[in-house]
Amino acid sequence: MPRARGMSAAVHTPAYGEVDLTTCDREPIHIPGAIQPHGVLLALDDEQRAVMVSANVESMLGVAPTAAIGRTLAELVGPGLAIAITDGVESATLRGGEVEIRQHRSGDRQIVEIEPVSTVGQMRLTYKSTRGAMARLAQAPSVADLGAQLAVEVRALLGFDRVMVYRFDEEWNGEVIAEERRDGLNSFLGLHYPASDIPAQARRLYTVNWTRLIADIGYTPVPLHPVFDPGTNAPLDLSHATLRSVSPIHIEYLSHMFVTASMSISLVVDGELWGLVACHHYSGPHRPSHDARSAAEFLGQVASQLAGDRERADGRERTLAAQAVLGRIAARTSTSPESPLVSIMDDPELLSLVDATGAVLSYDGVVTVRGDVDLDAAQLQLIATALEDPASYATSTDHLAALVPALAGASSAAGVLRIGSDSDRWLLWFRPEQERVVDWGGDPTNKQLAAEEGPHVRLSPRRSFEKWRQVVRGRSTPWAPWKLEVADALGKHLIGLLLSRSRDQLAMAESIQRSVVADDPPRFDGIELAARYQPASTFQLGGDWWDAFPLSDGRIVFVVGDVAGHGVSAASAMTQVRTALRAYLFEGHDPATCLDKLDLLMAGLIDQRVATAVLAVLDPTTGRVELASAGHPPPLVITRGAADVVDLPVRPLLGVGLGEAETVTLDLPPGAALLLYTDGLVERRGVDMDERTDRLRALAADTYADSDLQSWVDRLIELHADDGDDDTTVLALRLS
Repeated sequence: MPRARGMSAAVHTPAYGEVDLTTCDREPIHIPGAIQPHGVLLALDDEQRAVMVSANVESMLGVAPTAAIGRTLAELVGPGLAIAITDGVESATLRGGEVEIRQHRSGDRQIVEIEPVSTVGQMRLTYKSTRGAMARLAQAPSVADLGAQLAVEVRALLGFDRVMVYRFDEEWNGEVIAEERRDGLNSFLGLHYPASDIPAQARRLYTVNWTRLIADIGYTPVPLHPVFDPGTNAPLDLSHATLRSVSPIHIEYLSHMFVTASMSISLVVDGELWGLVACHHYSGPHRPSHDARSAAEFLGQVASQLAGDRERADGRERTLAAQAVLGRIAARTSTSPESPLVSIMDDPELLSLVDATGAVLSYDGVVTVRGDVDLDAAQLQLIATALEDPASYATSTDHLAALVPALAGASSAAGVLRIGSDSDRWLLWFRPEQERVVDWGGDPTNKQLAAEEGPHVRLSPRRSFEKWRQVVRGRSTPWAPWKLEVADALGKHLIGLLLSRSRDQLAMAESIQRSVVADDPPRFDGIELAARYQPASTFQLGGDWWDAFPLSDGRIVFVVGDVAGHGVSAASAMTQVRTALRAYLFEGHDPATCLDKLDLLMAGLIDQRVATAVLAVLDPTTGRVELASAGHPPPLVITRGAADVVDLPVRPLLGVGLGEAETVTLDLPPGAALLLYTDGLVERRGVDMDERTDRLRALAADTYADSDLQSWVDRLIELHADDGDDDTTVLALRLS
C-alpha cells in the first residue's frame, strides 16, 4: 500500500525537507539520503573502506550499520566476492544466495549496490533473441510503429501489467504513442499528460540514468548511515543508483493511479530526452531481474537510435521537397525583368513554399499583401517588431495571441513566420488557427487550480486520471525547422537580387557577403574543415566565396568559387551563383553537370559576368571525392612532406556558354588534406603563376602536420598570400 498522507516526506528523503507541488520542480531528487529496501548500498573510499552504508546492511551482510563504517569491502562481503566486484562481476553468490551487483562512481566514492536475484523476468538476451528483437524494431516503418513494437518487446521482457511509450512535445507535455497491456485494463493510448507531471530535474535525471525501478510503491525507505558524507558533509549523489529512493510526490502520484510498482526507460535522441517507456503494475510489488532490466534498457537505446534515424529521414525528405520549390522560385525571380520585390510577391509558389495562406512584404515603407491577411499596416509592424531577433534572420510563432496579446481576437491569423534583418524590411507569412482536440489523462490545470484556492489547501498530485478533453484554440500548425531554413534561404536570395538596385547597395553587399562567406566553417562528423576568406587590401568586398553543406545521401559538398570583379555587382552575382549551384546539387546532378548548368545560367542571366569554381563531393564513409572544375586553379592533395596537384580537365570559365566539364574521382588518403583555393592565393602581377603555384606546394608540404587544420591554413596564407589586388579564399578538409 502507498504511504499514508500524514507520513513525513523525510522518511523517503531524509537529506532534505518536506516538498509539495509549489516546490517539487526544485526538489533535489538525486540526493534523497535513502534507498529502496530491496537491496543494500555501500559507499567506499579509495581504499575500499565503507564511508556510508544503507541502514539495512545487517540483513544482507550480517554487520550492523555502525560497525560497517570503516570496514573494507573484503571484510563486509568476503575476500572472494570483493575481488569479483573489483573485477566488475554483475552476479555472484553471497552467503549461499545469488545476488546481482551494480557499481559506479559518485564523486570520490565507489558505489556498490547489491540485490538478491529476482525470479521475475529471468529472460536473458542471447545473440539470437537480441538479433530478433533488434530486427523487429528496425523493420518498423514509422515512429508510431516503432513505439508499438518497443512496447511489445519491453512487456515481454519485464512482465509489467502495462507498458506505454511516451513522447514529449516541445513544451515537455507527453503523449502516449504506443501501449501494450494485460486484458481488462482500460487504454491510455493517445492520452496527453502535462509537463508538470515530470518536473525538469526529473527529466535531467532520466537523461543521466536511463532506467528507474520502484519495485513496491508502498516501500519503507532505508536511510543511509550516515545521511551526509563525512568527507564532504553533503548528501551522496545517487543519480546513477538503481536503488535510489524516489520523491514522495511521485509515490503519491502513482498511488492515485492505483499503481503498485513501476519502471521507466529513457528514450534519448541526439543527447536530449525524447520520451520514456513507462511500465506500470497494479497487482502488487514487481521486481524484474537485473538481466531483464538491462535487456530492456538495451532495447530502449536501440529504439532511441532508430527513432532519431526515422525523424532525420523524414526531415530530409521534407527539406528536399522544400528545396525544389525554392529552386523554382529562385530561377523565376532571377530571370524576371520585374523588380525582385514584385516578382517574389507575384510568384505562384510563394505561399506553398512554407504552407502559408497569406504573405506581407514591407520594404522602405511600401507594403505588399498577397493571400488572406486581415491586419492593417500598424498591426503588421507590431507583429514584425515582436518577431525581430538580431541573432536570427528567420523567426516564427504558432501562437500569435501569446506573442502580441493586443492582437488577440483581432485576426484569423494564429501563426507567423518572419524573415528580415531590418525593422522596416521584412517578409511575413501567415497561417490560420488550427483548432485541435487534445485528450488529457486528467485535468492538466490541477496544479494551478489548487494554487488559486489559497495556502490552507494542501497541494498534492492530482487524483483524477479520467480522460479530460481540451479544445486547443488560437494556435496554428507549428513551423517545422526546414520551413524556417527554406524561408531564410529565399530571403538571402532576394537580398542578392536587390544588391545592385538598393539605395544602400554597398552596406547590403557587405552584409550579405558576411552571411554567405561565414567566418567559421560548419561541423561534420568525421571531417576536419578549415576555411578563410581574406579580402583584397584595396577593396572591401568581392566575388570570392566558399561553401560546405550535406546532401540527402550523406555526402558532403565543398565549393570554392570566384566571380570576376569587385564591389556591389560582384557580390550580388556571387550570391546568385552560389544559390543556383546549391539548387543544382540538391536536384541530384553530378559535379560536372552542375557546372555546365551554372555556365548556361550565367551566360543567359548575369550580364557580362564570368566566374570560376571548383567543386568537390566527398563520401565520408569511403573517402572517395568527386571533383570538377571550371576555369579554376587545381586543387592540391597535401600529405606530410608532399603536395600533389590534382590533374583536372578544366572547362572554360562559367558564363561563356561553351564547353563541358568532366568529373574526376580520387580517394583521399588517410591523414591527407584536400586544399581548394582561389587565384588570389597564387596570382600576382608580373610574377609567373606556375612559380607561385610551385612555391605554394612547397610551403604546404613543409608546414603540413597532424595539428589543427585551421592553424595550418592561417599559417599558409600568412606565409604565401602577401599583399595582392585580389581576394583570397582557402578551404581545406581532412578525414578525422
